[in-house]
Parts: sequence; structure tokens; C-alpha cells
Amino acid sequence: MASMRASVYRVPAAGPDDVSGVEALFAAGLNPTNIVAVLGKTEGNGCVNDFTRGYATRSFETLFARHGVKNVPLVMSGGTEGALSPHWTIFARESSHAPASRALAVGVARTPDLPAQHLGRREQVQQVAEGVRIAMKDAGIDDPADVHFVQIKCPLLTLARIQATQEAGQTVATRDTLKSMGLSRGASALGVAVALGEIATDAIADEDIGTRFDLFSSCASASAGVELLDHEIVVLGMSNAWSGPMAIDHAVMQDAIDTASVRDARERLPAEAKLAAVLAKAEPDPSGMVGGCRHTMLDDSDISATRHARAFVGGVLAGLFGRTDLYVSGGAEHQGPSGGGPVAIIVDKGKLT
Repeated sequence: MASMRASVYRVPAAGPDDVSGVEALFAAGLNPTNIVAVLGKTEGNGCVNDFTRGYATRSFETLFARHGVKNVPLVMSGGTEGALSPHWTIFARESSHAPASRALAVGVARTPDLPAQHLGRREQVQQVAEGVRIAMKDAGIDDPADVHFVQIKCPLLTLARIQATQEAGQTVATRDTLKSMGLSRGASALGVAVALGEIATDAIADEDIGTRFDLFSSCASASAGVELLDHEIVVLGMSNAWSGPMAIDHAVMQDAIDTASVRDARERLPAEAKLAAVLAKAEPDPSGMVGGCRHTMLDDSDISATRHARAFVGGVLAGLFGRTDLYVSGGAEHQGPSGGGPVAIIVDKGKLT
């Protein structure tokens, strides 16, 4: 009986438009039509006006168009503060004649465009939850316990979108475009929690989004951007219907220096397997404390606190894994416990360290 097989490639990028490494993968034999998702770290500021995300998205769309590939989720996360290295993580899948075992499974989905009046509200939670269920089905994952990471690219509010919505007689959750990023990420994360059975839908009210951080998903990762109006969803987990050498596990950091949880997750995977990718969330602890000591990330008026958090957690994880090409996304509202966040570790058992 045939199975599905996933592949993961980590490709360095010299800039938001540098897809030469991906072209090299094609030349080496990777079939472009097998690519199902791209996660990218670009060197912008990660805020509303970070157009490196759109630049990278357009670069990939142009590349894929030359190869007849359409509608691949392109989840671009801006911000490579500290020593984080810009790069692309390419997910591919194909049919295999190998017998099914237990291996990494990848599923994707896209939602309809989200009306601006629904951003940061229960309607967004519900739309994302349905999208996650579709992506799980696409991955062949039936048990939510087999899901280890759900990456979502979600929209944000711009002034033009806000004005158009208000002129149509609707209200928006906020007129602060930067705050809209957090609300969108938070609602998306709660949608993951609903889909995975971590939180009941009726336990979430509009006013809980962005405020009640005791409500969270243990494996949601959301990144907001100006370059889209819908949600791009990538589900990563383990499935008995897949084959191949790739495996995934995840940790939930309780705070920004919780390396013990990450080490435990790595130790649950084969020790000799080569690291394929690390995907993580980071946020400035809203309590103003990390490990019992005061931090100043929230007091800096010059640099967004999410940028501080990316650099800090990126450094913590780089020291742990000995690599800087890590997908560390800032802003972890409802993504793991307050001040912490999920970390997914993907390894290749067919390659030894």
C-alpha cells in the first residue's frame, strides 16, 4: 500500500529576493510540484511596514510561476534580529511505494479572505479552526495529539482597510494597526486551540482575545502580515500513514529561558538524527519578568518589544542547537503560556549528526 513521504530543506537567503538556493534544489532533482509550503525568515522589522515579507512572497510566486506551481502557502516571518539568519524552510511531499510507518506528515489549507470587521474576534477564531481541521485532513492526521506545530500566516489591519470597513458601517476591533497584528495572531492561535480540542469554542469571548493569556494553544504559531487577506495554514505532525526518515516533536517553553523543555523534546527524538529545522515562537513576557528578574523589553520606545524577544529567544535556541538559521517568530499571544511559546524540532533519521 502506498504512503506519503515528506522532505524538509533549509536554504540560506542572501536577501528577500534570493531564491537561488531553491532553484539549486530544483536543478538537483527536487520536483517543484511537490512543494506544499515555504516558511521564510526575512530581515525586515517584522512590523506593519515590513515589506520584506511581501518582497519574498513575490519572489517565490515568480519562481513557482515559471514552474507551473500555484497556491503554495508562503509564510514569511519578518525579523532576524540578533544573529538569526535569513533563510527558507521548504516542505515537500510525494507519494511513495514504501510501506507506511510513522513519520512526519504535512497538511495545508487556505481560508477565505477575512472581513476586516472579524479580525481579532470570534469569527476569526472559528474561521481558523475550520481551516486547521481541513489541513489536518490534508495531512492524514486524525488524532489532535499527533499534531506538533500549526503555522499560520494571518492578515492585519491597515488604515485603508479600517477606513473602508467603517465607511461600510462596520466596526473594527482596533484602529491601532500594530495592535491588530497581535489580535490577529491571538485569534488565529485560539482557532488552533479550538480545532485541536484544547479549548471549547464557547469558552472564548471577543474580549478574551489579547487579554486572557491563560487561554492558549500548545502548538500554534501565528505570524501576521500586510501581504494577504486570508489565512495560510500549515499543519505538521506525525502520522502512521506516512513513511520516510523525517520526524517531529515539540516543546512548550514556559518562559524565554526554558531550555529544559526544549532539551526534553530533542531527547525524545533519535539522538543520532540530523537536525532539519527548528520552529519557535517568542514574546516579551507581559509580566515584565523573566526567570525572576526584571526585563526592559516592554519599556523600550525605540525598538518593538517583539524584536527584542526574537533576538533573545533566537540566541537562547541558537546556543542550544548550535545554529542560527532558526525560524523564530515574534508575538506569541495565546501561543503557549504567557511569556513562553511552542518550539517544534524536525529531524532527519536518514542523516546522522
